[in-house]
Amino acid sequence: MHLLITGAWQQFYEFLPIIKRRHEVKLLQFEKDSLPCESDWIEGIIGNGFFLYHPIEHFVNLRFIQLTSAGYDRIPMDYVTSHNIKIFNARGVYSIPMAEYALSGVLSLLKNNRFFMEKQKSHLWEKDRNIKELFGRKICIFGCGSVGSECAKRFEAMGCEVIGIDPIVQENQYFDKVVHPMYMNSIVDESDVVIITLPLTKETKSMFNEEFFRVMKDGSIFVNIARGELVDTNALINALDAKLFGAVLDVFENEPLLPENALWDKPNLIITPHNSFVGDGNNNRLSHVIMSNLNEQN
Repeated sequence: MHLLITGAWQQFYEFLPIIKRRHEVKLLQFEKDSLPCESDWIEGIIGNGFFLYHPIEHFVNLRFIQLTSAGYDRIPMDYVTSHNIKIFNARGVYSIPMAEYALSGVLSLLKNNRFFMEKQKSHLWEKDRNIKELFGRKICIFGCGSVGSECAKRFEAMGCEVIGIDPIVQENQYFDKVVHPMYMNSIVDESDVVIITLPLTKETKSMFNEEFFRVMKDGSIFVNIARGELVDTNALINALDAKLFGAVLDVFENEPLLPENALWDKPNLIITPHNSFVGDGNNNRLSHVIMSNLNEQN
């Protein structure tokens, strides 16, 4: 196969000798740069946002795509499907750090870490008698795929009841039960923590809106580690002011989050810059996924 590998796969150089035994390879460090070959030479691509800069229609012999990301939202999937192009994502690569992030964010709010960090900066010895426990809480996770399952493992280990909401209702050992989204209101209004791990699709865009937050339990926590466009930001701001104990946001409708955005000043909100996927085990997991998929290609 004629294969184009972009710099989105940081460890590619370690595997080039093995890959070149079966495939002809061209390299492109930065995906927005000009191609190192004619587009019709390319039969396979390993990259991330490559098609944001190069129209997929130009690659008439394309038959294999390997993404270094978990989401498909930056790929013209209708074209991929209609042209029978094999496509693989980085499923499972980033799930562990994302799940750890979700757990740490919820614990940070419940244990009021911000308060103690401020006191430490000021050299003040001051207690907080209102610290809350995670044990015994009900956790609702939207999306029971790899990320959702890794989240469920960790919250279950902390003594929580974990309910999954997913269009595909099937038994999952990490969830106490999984229900269809049509029943989500009855779960959400009893949940102490709601975690979003869904993909961004036409159906899920702005799914978490004013009506959704109205259903959420008073004093609950909202966590989004999926995509910012799943959430109506104004509705979330209103909920933070009116009923939520707090929220943990790693993704936003518009990124980067502008300095004047009202979210920055919410005292019950943890903000990180789309960073939850980062972990020191990612490179090895990604390389394993890529090489496994490549080995199945002719």
